[in-house]
This record gives sequence, structure tokens and C-alpha cells, in this order.
Amino acid sequence: MHRIRPLTNLELLSRSAIGTALVISLTLVGSLARATEIIPSIGMTNAVDEGDESARVLVGLALRQNFGPITPEIGITYRTEERFDGVLRQRMWPVTASLWLTPIPVLYAGAGVGWYYTTFDFDQDRVPLLQDETRQDFGVHVGGGLRFPIAPAATLDVHGRYVMMQDQDSRLVPETFDPDFWSLSAGLGFNF
Repeated sequence: MHRIRPLTNLELLSRSAIGTALVISLTLVGSLARATEIIPSIGMTNAVDEGDESARVLVGLALRQNFGPITPEIGITYRTEERFDGVLRQRMWPVTASLWLTPIPVLYAGAGVGWYYTTFDFDQDRVPLLQDETRQDFGVHVGGGLRFPIAPAATLDVHGRYVMMQDQDSRLVPETFDPDFWSLSAGLGFNF
């Protein structure tokens, strides 16, 4: 007959540490298995400086990597707006990098930077001497949002941000304008 001997304190501590490390590892692997999220979105945007209160449509795509309370994100958006009573049509493709803090899983807030590739299309019938131009500008943003789980690998993401950029020169009167804008969007996040 085989006798079972009691474990020593050192053996018990060693096995407990191994078991704890295994549980933590499995938890991390499980959470990292769905840590990457791609979020196509649609929303509205409006320039801060324009007297026009009508918002325009924007579309975007973001990629997030969830690391618990810190979530880095890269994204691209397309937006367009008219300025100076339709004389100027501004099209913008912001490429942004953000860092979101997530105190609880459904809430996030943070800030980031962006490269704003902007095309200025002038109405040639009204200002025939002004040529269209494209340029790149730098901006910063603050924002936040809410994430609502709707399936094991999908979330509804509602997001808002305020973008701040340097005043831009214009070949129209007034000679400068404030390009700051806000945006509000809703997207469907797919975790993989």
C-alpha cells in the first residue's frame, strides 16, 4: 500500500505559485486573444469657426490594441466642409494616433496627435484666379467615448473628439481661419 505524505510548506508554496502563474497566464492569453479591435464608423463633424450650424458626414476606420487600462489607437477619417459661403470646399483625411485611458471597460478618454492631409478646392466660377491646393498640417485632439458589448467579439463604440490646429492662411478675405472642428461618431468594433 502506498502512503501519501503531506506536503511541506515549501512544496505547497511552490505549487500555489505555479498554479497562480498558470491562472494569470491563461487570463492574459484569453484577454489578448481579443485585444485587437477594428472599428469602422460613421458620424458627423462641424467646424468650430463657421457660422454654419449644419454638421457634415464623416467616415472613419480605427485600429485599437486593448492593454487593460491603456488603449493605443491609430485611425483614418474622411471629412469635407464648405467655407466662405461655398467659395472654398475643404476635404480632409486625418491620420491620427491616440492614447485612451479606460478606467472601466465601457468608458474611455484621452488625447492624441494627427497628420491632416487637406485639399482646398476653390469655386473656379467665383474665384477663377485661385488654384486648388493640397497641404499637410499637424493637430492635436482630446476626446472620449463609450463602448457597449453587443456580442462576444463585437462592441458598439460611440466616440467624440475636439481637434485643435493652428490657424490656416487663406487667399480669401479674411486672410486666416480657424480650422478647429469637432466630431461625433458611432462604430461597430470587431475584436480579433
